[in-house]
Amino acid sequence: MPVGRTRPRFPSLPLPDLQIDSQKLLFSLSSFIAAAITLAIAFSASLPRPWWALLTVYVTAQPMAGAFRPKALYRLGGIATGAAVTLLLVPNLQNSPELLVLCLAAWTGFCIYLAVLDRTPRAFLFQMAAFSTAVISFPYLDDPTNIFETTIARVQEMTVAILCVTAVHALLQPWSATPVIRARVRSFLAHARRWTAEALGSHHTRLENEHRRMLAADVTELGMIAIHLPFDQRWAPATKRRVTALQQQLASILPLASAAANRLDRLRDGGGLPAELEALLDDVSDWLVEEDSPLHQAGALVRRCEAMAEAAEARADWTSLLTASACVRIAEFLAALAASRRLATRIGSPGRPNLKPSSAEPFALARDHGVAALAGLATATAIALYCAVWILLAWPNGSATAAFAALITCSFAAQDDPAPVIGRYLVATLKTFPLAALYLFVILPRVDGYEMLVITLAPTLLWMGYVQADPARSPQALPMFSCFIVAMGFLARFQADFALFINTGLAQLGGIVATLTVTKLFRSANVLWTARRILRSNWAELAQLADIRRPFLADRWTARAIDRLGQVAARMAVAAPGAALHAADGLADLRIGRNIIPIRRSLPYVPHDVRHRLGAVLSGLTVFYDARWRRGHAHPPPAALLEPIDRALRSLLALPLDEPRRRALRALVGMRCNLFPAAPPPSSPSSPPPPPDAVR
Repeated sequence: MPVGRTRPRFPSLPLPDLQIDSQKLLFSLSSFIAAAITLAIAFSASLPRPWWALLTVYVTAQPMAGAFRPKALYRLGGIATGAAVTLLLVPNLQNSPELLVLCLAAWTGFCIYLAVLDRTPRAFLFQMAAFSTAVISFPYLDDPTNIFETTIARVQEMTVAILCVTAVHALLQPWSATPVIRARVRSFLAHARRWTAEALGSHHTRLENEHRRMLAADVTELGMIAIHLPFDQRWAPATKRRVTALQQQLASILPLASAAANRLDRLRDGGGLPAELEALLDDVSDWLVEEDSPLHQAGALVRRCEAMAEAAEARADWTSLLTASACVRIAEFLAALAASRRLATRIGSPGRPNLKPSSAEPFALARDHGVAALAGLATATAIALYCAVWILLAWPNGSATAAFAALITCSFAAQDDPAPVIGRYLVATLKTFPLAALYLFVILPRVDGYEMLVITLAPTLLWMGYVQADPARSPQALPMFSCFIVAMGFLARFQADFALFINTGLAQLGGIVATLTVTKLFRSANVLWTARRILRSNWAELAQLADIRRPFLADRWTARAIDRLGQVAARMAVAAPGAALHAADGLADLRIGRNIIPIRRSLPYVPHDVRHRLGAVLSGLTVFYDARWRRGHAHPPPAALLEPIDRALRSLLALPLDEPRRRALRALVGMRCNLFPAAPPPSSPSSPPPPPDAVR
């Protein structure tokens, strides 16, 4: 280029991110080492299906060190259970194939029912029992004479693989659960600070729809990760107690912050906030917005809120009661947020935490027998249909197709609508077939010996393992491993049989397509049904919580309500904008439930006539939520429920307020705001009640 001329400038193009993540690479290397050891043992012991052991390595491996160890133990138990059921059913029913297929389908559906119902790592025991029975039984239903030797061989292959991957990952420790928990807690607290700071500034209606369900899902996910801690480090019990206490605090942040925003909205609608409260909100918002705000400032803000609440409650008019309720909820929210920050900094450190006895209780998960039964029934129906088609068509490779279909069905049975995931599974399988063919017919014929085989496989298995460690791409990993390993059929002696390769590939594709077809026919419309069922379960438990004849388990109800709110989060995303599902406000139900709790606790501390009026409120809530549960949709509360609430309010205001009565008074204020936000202010104890028209 001549001197003095300027280079033409072209618009810069974004370069692909070629940076390698060391943790993901370490995980992939760990899995590959485990796979190499598994293959060495399988070849040395002359196991009949080394490829099955190799595939089990990658099915069992998990990127988080503490996550795969409990799953490995449960998977071993599931393999043993599935093998026992196979030996019980197949030899005894080999002369009645229809009855045998029905029994296998029923057993598989029952295991999936238990797996979906459990929702802990223990669910892997039931899941592995389901598809280990399927993959052992179906390929040998035509000739079950050697079923005992076949079952023992499959158990040996899978056990060797699970023990190898467990030992290698335990030594190399790809990464533990503790940093994941810390990151999740930091994300939750940052979300909660931003959301609450804007909610206190009257923007909460829009932000609740964006963030609150995500926050609820994070609380549940935190508990699921904490289950793995006993397998993660030597001081895990102390950390697990901290995480359990942290869950209790985080679960309270969501309804408390939402309740405070609700009261502030009522005050703004009624004429604006008092100047003193405005100043308090400014200071609270400043503390929330600051990234590393000092914790001691939270204590000072809590004391200011409590003093303002006591002064407002002494005036006893409706505006003052709303002010007091807002201040109390802000104080409780700040205390919970500060406690969460303290607990978050201590996660992963040794030492016994100083926790309240109630905080050591496990975080209860909501279980729905109906949803679990639907998943089990769909799985059993799908397996029965696969086998019926296979038997009626007398397809030689139908047994392999049924085995692949059963494996895929069991793997995704817990999802509401597995069709999109299975579709991506099919695409990833099709993409991997050319690679498997390249290895089987071009590369492997030139390989001699175990060492050269491992070196040849290293680039592909390391790349797939790296994909498996990436959360965004991990769903692609299992079909890639399955297609690559099964299509090549690693045996003690190399066999490059093109017909066998095509038949095996068609069996895999047939299993995937059959699973996808059955899923679209039976499962694709169940996402909104599941969400509505979860909401109905919450309404049923609210009716029981308000019923004074039922046992009173407040902490367990709160945990289950938060868990249900998190479960509904993902399902709401698929609902149409105008769907009736969006009318159900799970967070409002959560706030009402937390208001029922102090009312029930206050019943022994009030006179008989006041107890009767509080009982009328609880009875009305029982009837209201029972009606919601029976009808299945979120209809508004009856206007007749407002008068019992107002009568109970006036009765409590006429009494000296000790702590239980004060909590009940605040709960009634919150309940009135949630159920009847547009109702006129209630009359004071000395004023006559409003006319019925005003209530409506």
